[in-house]
Amino acid sequence: MKITSLTNSHVKDWVKLLTKKGRDQQGRYIVEGIHLVKEALNSANVKVEHVVYSYEKGVPPELLDYEEQKWISVSNDIINKCSDTKTPQGIFAIVHKKNWNDLLLFEGTALVVACDAIQDPGNLGTIIRSADAVGATGVVLGEGCVDLYHPKTVRSTMGSIFHLPIIERDLDVMLQKAQNRSIQVLNTSLQAESNFYETDLTKASWFIVGNEGKGVSPELNQYVNKQIKIPIEGSAESLNVAMATTIMLYETLRQRNYHL
Repeated sequence: MKITSLTNSHVKDWVKLLTKKGRDQQGRYIVEGIHLVKEALNSANVKVEHVVYSYEKGVPPELLDYEEQKWISVSNDIINKCSDTKTPQGIFAIVHKKNWNDLLLFEGTALVVACDAIQDPGNLGTIIRSADAVGATGVVLGEGCVDLYHPKTVRSTMGSIFHLPIIERDLDVMLQKAQNRSIQVLNTSLQAESNFYETDLTKASWFIVGNEGKGVSPELNQYVNKQIKIPIEGSAESLNVAMATTIMLYETLRQRNYHL
């Protein structure tokens, strides 16, 4: 299929996917760029509806070996109209949202990050990428979090959005379920007395990480078994939420797999 008109019905629907309302209504989102499109095509967890590329630029060499029955060629004007980046690579995919089973997050020695009102797409994307890197069980997004399918969030995950369960739920409900299953729930606090590196992370654990400015909501503290602090030896007041989460995830990986 080849599309040249900006008023084509497909194009109109794709443009709407640049907004949260459009993504929610259609249950789809845009994955932009060669790397992310390739990741989507390679993932068994992803339903790719169409791959859209510029007939003026052609199919990128990295993607020539992929099945082309879902592919649509369009003009550069259409690529630009549907793009969220300043310099589009000339290719994007239309991907269906994935519905994961909540029960996956409570199995075995679970390792889950519960995000409370994380508002920066880059932070959320980095948290998801780090969770994927350590083989975490999944990520839960509570109320107030930036849209998982925001183009900047998707790009920041570098494809990890396709690899592990990411579930949007009420944190009160999910944390209560974790508590009922005797899963330890931890969060960080500058006032905590317990050093993070002295905490046993070999058992099932959920980390609550909070808003960039306000931290974790006070009402979620009732589910926390232990508050911990990441030592800061220098003059920095605190750590970026994505960096702090990454440190916690990798310490968990170290304790569980390397015992150093």
